Amino acid sequence: MEFDGVRALVTGGASGIGLAAARLLTERGATVSCLDLTDPPAALHGVRADVRDDASVRAAVTAAAAHLGGLDVLVNNAGIGAQGTVEDNDDDEWRNVFDVNVFGMVRVTRAALPHLRRSEHAAIVNTCSIAATAGLPQRALYSATKGAVQSLTLAMAADHLRDGIRVTCVNPGTADTPWIGRLLAATDDPEAERAALAARQPSGRLVSPEEVAAAIAYLASPLASATTGTALAVDGGMAGLRLRHEK
Repeated sequence: MEFDGVRALVTGGASGIGLAAARLLTERGATVSCLDLTDPPAALHGVRADVRDDASVRAAVTAAAAHLGGLDVLVNNAGIGAQGTVEDNDDDEWRNVFDVNVFGMVRVTRAALPHLRRSEHAAIVNTCSIAATAGLPQRALYSATKGAVQSLTLAMAADHLRDGIRVTCVNPGTADTPWIGRLLAATDDPEAERAALAARQPSGRLVSPEEVAAAIAYLASPLASATTGTALAVDGGMAGLRLRHEK
């Protein structure tokens, strides 16, 4: 299989997109460790860390690399959401979401780079979002962090090309994850809200974690060795399609 001998670390790997990616990489032959605040399902190896804490991250990455015998692929997937306009979240919340979604990615990457540089097939895949390139209502803070992730992906791809490390990102549309489930559950009419989110995507439905995982696996694969500095949209056509309204 294409990932035979490949060793991968997936952050946020205990649930949602991260768990789907960890499972798919394992199915395709990789050995995988999941970095998260909680343990993944029993079939997967996990290391606990808070991406907001540098010492915690460094210890977890070291432990994962020791367990795996090295590191070839890093999937930077850990992240949190935020709702509201630019005035709806205070400074502390802005700092917290950036601390997880952007600085957390920096911390994990920084700790992983020495291991990745020793790999014959090194790839970093960052989980970004359609929010990086499309103006979505009530997502100012979240969008700002994901815009930073896409820019960071391009800069990292340039910086580490000569290290033999490819860097890409995947841009999901609205995905059917636990976070979206909690948002919907908190509304007055969850079914109506789900239908509105689905209708926003030309495909007429939410993206599944497994569909995003498939894109992550492609970008991380040795078969994608010519692909770097790329943002791959998995958004039901949201970024590029403008369909006519059907009566």
